[in-house]
Amino acid sequence: MNSYIILSIITIYFGVLLLISYVTGRKNTSNDAFFLGNRKSPWYIVSIGMIGTSLSGVTFVSVPGMVCSIDMTYMQTVFGFFFGYILIARVLLPLYYKLQLTSIYSYLNTRIGKQSYKTGASFFLLSKMVGAAARLYLVVLILQNYVFNTWHISFELTVVLSIFLVWLYTYRSGIKTIIWTDTLQALCLVAMLVVIIWQVKEKMSLDMEGMIRTLTESPHFRIFEFKDWHSTQHFAKQFFSGIFITIVMTGLDQDMMQKNLSCKNLKEAQKNMYTYGFAFTPVNFLFLSLGVLLLTLASQQHIPLPILNDDILPMFCTSGILGNSILIFFTIGIIAAAFSSADSALTALTTSFCVDILGVEKEGAKQAKKTRLKVYLLISILFAVIILIFKAVNNRSVINAIYVIASYTYGPLLGLFLFGLFTKRQTRDSYVPFICILSPFICFALDYLIRQHTGYVFSYEMLMINGGLTFAGLWFTSIEKQPVSDLSK
Repeated sequence: MNSYIILSIITIYFGVLLLISYVTGRKNTSNDAFFLGNRKSPWYIVSIGMIGTSLSGVTFVSVPGMVCSIDMTYMQTVFGFFFGYILIARVLLPLYYKLQLTSIYSYLNTRIGKQSYKTGASFFLLSKMVGAAARLYLVVLILQNYVFNTWHISFELTVVLSIFLVWLYTYRSGIKTIIWTDTLQALCLVAMLVVIIWQVKEKMSLDMEGMIRTLTESPHFRIFEFKDWHSTQHFAKQFFSGIFITIVMTGLDQDMMQKNLSCKNLKEAQKNMYTYGFAFTPVNFLFLSLGVLLLTLASQQHIPLPILNDDILPMFCTSGILGNSILIFFTIGIIAAAFSSADSALTALTTSFCVDILGVEKEGAKQAKKTRLKVYLLISILFAVIILIFKAVNNRSVINAIYVIASYTYGPLLGLFLFGLFTKRQTRDSYVPFICILSPFICFALDYLIRQHTGYVFSYEMLMINGGLTFAGLWFTSIEKQPVSDLSK
């Protein structure tokens, strides 16, 4: 495949993103447009774009590879996601709209106190910065190895150019632009997924009926696990973890909620959440189905699989097994998945830092805009630095450890919001930072000890334990009467 064709496609792709940025941001580049899109975003556009944001570049390559080790049992977690989205729509969104929040962590200031507010925002900033940088690093590494090395472009330059391009089409109007660019990227991602599945089907000489039969007859077409309680894939663990993962990583995540808060009103935001939650299930099913088809094709044609599951899809798409043209579609899909996640992460980090840490809403409009532009630039630079640190470490197991650490930081957020929403007690605000820091360490020690002595391996359920410990700490340091008005009801 001519590398210049791929370069041309990438250039055209980003040209379209820049055009969208110009059209959406030419009339309004205020902080209100950047943070909340002037609260005029069409709910159906937000819904489509959120699919792209949720399906990061790592998802694009990892979910098909999951089938190799855990079959299609990830769908149990996905089913839990759907019920989590319903809870967000019915419980959290009404609260956020009632308080007219720009940053969702402002609720903690109203309900508990300033220390809780700053602690919650800080946990989000740490988790999102490290997690989003790790996701983008893995995707840039794939692009570097399979595409950009052909042109002898250094990894450092690829990182800088990638973040610069994201900065270029988002710095003016933020969310107001992102809801449209993410919609384009989500459509590209799903379209490329369908194209790759179709190409695999053609390679196996199957019609639609034959493809469905191949899927259902595969030993990897195992969705449910009810028997082995020690398995990390047991239905109860996966399903209920899916609910809480969604509540925390969507409902308590400024990145995801910022798009919802840009809708015109609560009713439209709820429509967005229901539609997005429903659409997320079949999209993940397609990713897993692709994994089953790839493993079946490898078995039929005696194709050796790479050691890492994450390398299965890139290997098929870049080796010529599925045809040379598939590299184009893979490149578009991976770029769409990567940057629909990175652009919203940078915007959410900027919003949270400006509102929660610097309090720019107290500044005049002109000065607040200058502050926001400086923060966005600094966060973009920090993003690049963290990715280059990951490259210097050059160990994927370290990145996996970072994902685990990042997931631990969402537990305290869960505990804080549960305490605020479902109790009328008032905790001692000065104790909150210590409780939220101690809880993940206790969880880490608990995981290590139980693994060593019983062999039991915690999965996503550790998030619920982490949140429960934080909630317990807040409860035991609380008092009976609540001195502030209860705005959670």
